[in-house]
Amino acid sequence: MDRSAEFRKWKAQCLSKADLSRKGSVDEDVVEFVQLLNGREQFFTTSSCAGRIILLDQGINGSEVQKQNCCWLLVTHKPCVKDDVIVALKKANGDAILKFEPLVLHVQCRQLQDAQILAVRSTHGLEVPLTHKGKLMVTEEYINFLIKIANQKMEENKKRIERFYNCLQHALEKETISMTSFPKEKIREKNNSSYTHKKKRNPEKACGKYITEENNKELEKDDHDDPGLSVTIFPEDY
Repeated sequence: MDRSAEFRKWKAQCLSKADLSRKGSVDEDVVEFVQLLNGREQFFTTSSCAGRIILLDQGINGSEVQKQNCCWLLVTHKPCVKDDVIVALKKANGDAILKFEPLVLHVQCRQLQDAQILAVRSTHGLEVPLTHKGKLMVTEEYINFLIKIANQKMEENKKRIERFYNCLQHALEKETISMTSFPKEKIREKNNSSYTHKKKRNPEKACGKYITEENNKELEKDDHDDPGLSVTIFPEDY
């Protein structure tokens, strides 16, 4: 079986599995994003989150935030209000952490050149401790201030998703036009030449973190505009 056939089989297996996320479905704000990628033969998504505000309780002996071992006191993919956070904090027994997490999208790519159109993870997040051993360490006024910041980040995150979706859609459309306008051998030669040239200029990108030059121009309008995205190349030993 050739590698393209292996990738198609792997993609079909992964997309046929049940959604094991807490929500059990794709977030509304990234449904079109996920459909766009899964509709292309060279990509498929393994998990996603459009962005969320969460309140985690680490427990009494917690030393660092590890979501799989925490009690989830509150989670929302929409802007939240102070009263909901205050009520949730009353359930905390250890160190409660308020977090905002931006878009996260895990994507499997068939080849290295397919990863060139994808942007990399950003640091557009928020993480603030609110309680220690169950005792509230901040005022309600400060909690209200943090919620406003988290909600602002949520709104900005949604705008970034839209911008990134438009950039990706445009890049995929250009790729389709190129593939239908030129022989495959010339496209492959051009892609390999482009990759080699970029690798010499930017050796730190050899781990699979690439963006197209055109998308880069769009994203350079804001140094922090690239949403979270994890890229995995189809493994050689699969």
